[in-house]
Amino acid sequence: MPEGEAAAARSPTAMPVADLVRLLTAAGGRAITTVMIEADVESGAPTNADGTMNLVHYAAWLAKESPN
Repeated sequence: MPEGEAAAARSPTAMPVADLVRLLTAAGGRAITTVMIEADVESGAPTNADGTMNLVHYAAWLAKESPN
């Protein structure tokens, strides 16, 4: 399976940071970097025990942290 297909087949509830970066960059129209995600994690963004991230939980955290 090509790399892009393998990444697309992963669960949105357990995404490696690199896959999350690719998804958010493609969907958002601006570059998102691993450094940005890691900074969010250090600021309290939720992660799974294995270091992956739940896309829905991360989006909810971002909305909560957003200064309206």
